[in-house]
Amino acid sequence: MAFVKDMLRMWAHSWKRFISIAMITLLGVAVLTGIYAGCRDAFRSTDRFFDAQGLHDVQVLSTAGLSNGDIAALRKVNGVAKVQAERSQEVTFDLDGRKSATMQEIGTNGIDQPYLQEGRMPKKAGEIAVTRKFIRDSGKRIGSRLTVTPESASSDTSDTNGADGTNETNGTDEAPSFPTKLTIVGVVLDPQNLSNPDGYSAMTSFRSTATTDYTFFAPSDGVTGTLYTSATLLVKGAAAESTFDESYENTVKQVTDRIDGTVKTDRQNARRQELLDAGNKKIVDARAEADKKFADAQSQIDANRQQFNQQVDQIVSMQAGAAAAGAAANGANAGAAAAAGATTPQLDETTRETMRETIIAASPELTQAKQQLDQAQSQLNEQKASTEQTLKTKENELKTSIPQVRWYVQDRQSLGGFSALKSDLDSIQSLGNAFPIVFLLVAVMMSLTAMARMVEEDRSLIGTYVGLGYGRLAVASRYLLFALLACLIGGGLGLIAGFLGIPAFLLVVLQGMYVMPGLRLEYDWLYGSLGIALFVVGVLAATIYACVQEMRMTPAALMRPKAPRAGSRILLERIRPVWNRIGFLGKVTARNIFRFKSRLIMTVGGVAGCTALIVCGLAINDTVADLGIKQYRDIYQYDLMVVSDDSDASAMRTKVASDGRVTSSLDVRIESGDLTVAGSGDGDSGKAGSSGSESIQLVAVPEKHLSDLGEMVTLQPVSSGILGTSGVGKTGSLKLDDDGVIVAQSAASALGVKAGSKVRLTNGDGVQATAKVSAVNRNLIGSDVYVSETYYAKLFDSKDAKNTKNSKSSEDSEALTWNAMLAKLSGSDTSQTDYAESLEEDSSVMKAVSCAHMADSFKFDLMGAVVALIVALAGGLALVVLFTLANTNVSERVREMATLKVLGFFDREVHHYVNREMMILTVMGVILGLPLGRLVGGMLTMALNMPSLYFEVEVKPLSYVIAAVATMAFALLVQLFVNPVLDRIDPISSLKSVE
Repeated sequence: MAFVKDMLRMWAHSWKRFISIAMITLLGVAVLTGIYAGCRDAFRSTDRFFDAQGLHDVQVLSTAGLSNGDIAALRKVNGVAKVQAERSQEVTFDLDGRKSATMQEIGTNGIDQPYLQEGRMPKKAGEIAVTRKFIRDSGKRIGSRLTVTPESASSDTSDTNGADGTNETNGTDEAPSFPTKLTIVGVVLDPQNLSNPDGYSAMTSFRSTATTDYTFFAPSDGVTGTLYTSATLLVKGAAAESTFDESYENTVKQVTDRIDGTVKTDRQNARRQELLDAGNKKIVDARAEADKKFADAQSQIDANRQQFNQQVDQIVSMQAGAAAAGAAANGANAGAAAAAGATTPQLDETTRETMRETIIAASPELTQAKQQLDQAQSQLNEQKASTEQTLKTKENELKTSIPQVRWYVQDRQSLGGFSALKSDLDSIQSLGNAFPIVFLLVAVMMSLTAMARMVEEDRSLIGTYVGLGYGRLAVASRYLLFALLACLIGGGLGLIAGFLGIPAFLLVVLQGMYVMPGLRLEYDWLYGSLGIALFVVGVLAATIYACVQEMRMTPAALMRPKAPRAGSRILLERIRPVWNRIGFLGKVTARNIFRFKSRLIMTVGGVAGCTALIVCGLAINDTVADLGIKQYRDIYQYDLMVVSDDSDASAMRTKVASDGRVTSSLDVRIESGDLTVAGSGDGDSGKAGSSGSESIQLVAVPEKHLSDLGEMVTLQPVSSGILGTSGVGKTGSLKLDDDGVIVAQSAASALGVKAGSKVRLTNGDGVQATAKVSAVNRNLIGSDVYVSETYYAKLFDSKDAKNTKNSKSSEDSEALTWNAMLAKLSGSDTSQTDYAESLEEDSSVMKAVSCAHMADSFKFDLMGAVVALIVALAGGLALVVLFTLANTNVSERVREMATLKVLGFFDREVHHYVNREMMILTVMGVILGLPLGRLVGGMLTMALNMPSLYFEVEVKPLSYVIAAVATMAFALLVQLFVNPVLDRIDPISSLKSVE
């Protein structure tokens, strides 16, 4: 019992060490669990919301719309649980200028159901539900009325990147049509886009992929048309998996592979054949209708000609009869004359025809009538020939005028809102996995320092207990239980902060960016227990090491005072010119710093670690702040990128040229595709065994203008370095040629691609081909892949191209259409932004992007909030570390401080004597921590491995200053706590002999 009481008394006496260990554990566990818990809570709540609203697992779109046959084929695919055919239509309306919206039919099969936030769901024709963004922008409310106008291109049934916008119907299917006079009855949240319209980042999202300004949701009542815009699918077993886990992606990928493997190709061909049959049927119908009209016209002409001939024949007969009567009157008797007059004479055909021509020529009326009949016949013949030629031309052009139908099979990653949320959370979770390691190392170092000093102070007592027969384990348990209790209490508080405090902070930031209904904080027993266990093991290991170091001596040796450290010279003493100019107290300080190596290492190491953490946090902030400027002002030299449909490419270029704003330009072809690396382990595919896929922007450059690409984009080769770093080559030393493609660094880093690697490219038509990477270009935002016109043709038009059943046939192969333009503009940044916005109003322009606007609007708010959190926690850790080290320093030098007081040192002089050593050690730690922080910050590229983003780590000089000043400020703050401890040292009691 006395042993226990003494142990508790010892614990109470060492309360400062207890608090230090508990605080370090608290901070470490909070960092370890907090960021993880915040991201996990967001992941889980979003996954529940997606499951409740039936967010589609797979979406199928087609450039020619989807028919009932397509929907039936998708239902037969193995692994598909539900299929929902969807209809939509793009409309425009006046809202402080022309605005566009997508009228979306609310599905009846439970897929992609909007989440009701206010009012009720629409049920009747003409009723709609709108998003909160529309309510905010328009000022309208529930009950307001709105009139919309279908766009001229509203029959466009394509809604996918890379679609060419063509829309053909088969003569029986009709494009969707929605009511135009609308009434707002509800406000809903679109499950495909969780962006918060009222959040602080609503206007700064750089990953928005919306093709229209708003989405209106309408019931099936009042919607007409049998042609579907898209088909959405739910996959069997996918709802049981978390949508953000790899297991979910694998489950969905099995179904998308099946669709791509057989159904896609068959239905593409079948749909095109339907369009061809419909075209042929129209031609046949047109020919039949024309033949009928021509036959009717010919019958009318024939009837008129017959009537004309009868009239002429009557005149001929009359004249022939009169001639015969005159001849008889000159004869012998009147009886013969009477007989001749009673019978019309018989004329041969030649005579009759001669008389006909004579009669017609003699009569102007008959002449005009004959000319009209001949002219009508001639015109009819010409019309027949012209119509037949036109129909034959249409027959010949039909096959080429109807393009190959293309399907686009997409998963949730293709949804801009989903991928943005996933990228944000993944990046923060990566930081949450990296930073706790530093906290754990610092915790172990500080625990070793604190517990070693605690054990050393009790060495005589330990010797006594061991001499009295107590086992070494029993004696060590005094300190092990002390450290364990400190860890458990600190860890418990850390779990509260980690599963409540930090997640609450992160979720407040997240809710400023995204709307996540049903969000709640949850506790993970396994992860929380493992988090505490990790720090318990580390701290107990340090405590065991300290105990073993002392208890390996005999009890007699332990009960004697520890022999003072043998005097020795330090390196500075050997540098006489310097040493001789140092004062007495300076020499004492130098000896105290460098003779006690453990204290030096622990103090400098602890301060360096905390400083490095602060530098790392500030490095992330500096890196993210400069991403937009570096990409859109340094790498992209052009000011404007304009993209159009293939059919509008010429009109787009004419429009831009006529505006007179362009100083130089480059026509290119831009397609959305994929870059895939399949791990082979042979080194030809990037990293050995690596695999993955990245969405890319495939940019084809005309062969005659390959050299002009360097004027629009800074071509600068990069090479992979150690620990995720990269080396950047000379600007302009990279050239695009016909031997390979140039891959953006953001994509290459994510997939482990390097110069010489072989990758699989998928172009906008879904054609796949294996390409060689000739170089990796410096690129921070987006994933561009540059390819020459010749190499593009070699990849996607050759017989060696992968997926040949989807590739163009030789008869369909044609020259590339340059559907995009990179241009340099005159004028200010504001005028360039306004010009890009005005271009998007033009019907020939699909998308116009101003680099000036992108550079100014690029923000990553969530990362900034996490950086602030990390810097705050790192600062707290620095404060605890300095407090622990300062108190340990004072406790092991009590007799020295007492001696100084006996010698006549005033309290202020004692403060200066001790604090000067701590400040020097702190400065040394800061000097070491600044480059260490830059080194660790350089490794963030590996931790922050996000799609379409490469973090080119940069630390501004001001960040170094802030980190150094913050650490020194913490050291000064600690002095305010340590000085009273120095003042309370009693020289008499402290200098008593320990014997």
